[in-house]
Amino acid sequence: MNTEQDRSFARKGRNTGLVIAAGGIAAILAPWIVRVLGLPMRFEMLIYFGALAAFVWALVNIYQLWRLRQDSQR
Repeated sequence: MNTEQDRSFARKGRNTGLVIAAGGIAAILAPWIVRVLGLPMRFEMLIYFGALAAFVWALVNIYQLWRLRQDSQR
């Protein structure tokens, strides 16, 4: 593996980690955000669905990283 490929893997891994962290924080803070802004309850569900989408996106990226790493070691 060359250094450019390593940088690409690291960058994709960092981005995935940030998305997981942002989705988790959004899900934890959703009730507070809705209460503070005085939004209807449906916006809290919208935040939860956004966090769920972030987790699914991260899961797909983790699988892609795993496959790329497996292919590069052959």
